[in-house]
Amino acid sequence: MSWFSLDVVPKTFLGIDVGSSALRVVEIGGWGDRRTLKNYGEIRMRTMYKEPFRSFEKNALLLSTNDIAKALRGIFEETHMAEKKAIFSISDYSTFFTTFELPFIKEEELGSAVRFEARRHVPLPLSEVVLDWQLLEKTKDKRSRILLVAVPKEVVNYYEEIARFAGLTLIALEAEVFGNIRSYFKEEREPAVLIDIGSHTTTVSVVAKSMVRLSQTINVGGNNFTERIAQSLSVNYRKAEEEKLQKGIHLVQGNVRILVPIVDLIVTEIRKALEGFDRQSAGVVRKIVLSGGSARLPGLAEYLEKQFGKQTEVINPFHNILYPPLLEEVIKDMGPSYAVAVGMALRGFE
Repeated sequence: MSWFSLDVVPKTFLGIDVGSSALRVVEIGGWGDRRTLKNYGEIRMRTMYKEPFRSFEKNALLLSTNDIAKALRGIFEETHMAEKKAIFSISDYSTFFTTFELPFIKEEELGSAVRFEARRHVPLPLSEVVLDWQLLEKTKDKRSRILLVAVPKEVVNYYEEIARFAGLTLIALEAEVFGNIRSYFKEEREPAVLIDIGSHTTTVSVVAKSMVRLSQTINVGGNNFTERIAQSLSVNYRKAEEEKLQKGIHLVQGNVRILVPIVDLIVTEIRKALEGFDRQSAGVVRKIVLSGGSARLPGLAEYLEKQFGKQTEVINPFHNILYPPLLEEVIKDMGPSYAVAVGMALRGFE
């Protein structure tokens, strides 16, 4: 009889979040049910390159694979990370989400039925995408409610190339929203709205029982806040960024709060998400959770709480992860930006 089992053998995984303004990596180790932060690092795009890691076009995603691999190797060297097993996040804006219902069907036939139905929903030929799906629930009339996820194969190939250039073993690829869910919502049973505010885009999702019920990405992000401040106050980008971080949506010009019109674009998307979830009759949303680089924008949580009358909080992806006490303030500050990377690393232990 062995005293040891496979589930208590120590393991370590890298979670890698390739953002449009920064590249973030976390290294998390685990033994049994214990998870420990072993290392972390990031490189901000403006410190290394004139161009962003991602360039945006209307219908395309272009990744500078050599630059990203080079940046990753720089992080590994600087932080002395030796682990090679990695899980990468795929941006939500390059991932297609939809939900639909299927009539009563045998369990063993569900996969082929989903793929057949996917042709009606995915805007690309199925030969050009990688499909994944989850059974969300069985309705009262025994219909199956399905979450369908599709990622262009071209995007998958890009990430595979990055991992190869960086000398990594690619364990999995996953949409950013699932990283947020894994780093926070595993213990959250009540439905909640997840708002992930990146530098260029914001993704609004409704999550219930650790599953995405609906998700939509809009072209509004932290950079829009900064640019709005720079234009309104006639200051340079660096000064505008400082004003944003210090005053947030309380920043005024005359009697007008400069950032509120942009925040209200996100508010509109939240309303749409709440209405869409309400039509699913799958529960009542009681909480709003903020993630991403602009989650800690001063005044944002309070503004949303007032708009919707729902508890609003900033995500803390490290709440179940051990780390040295001296990092407490650092972890609190960087937490929302690292939520996706943490969730990716945790995927390795599943």
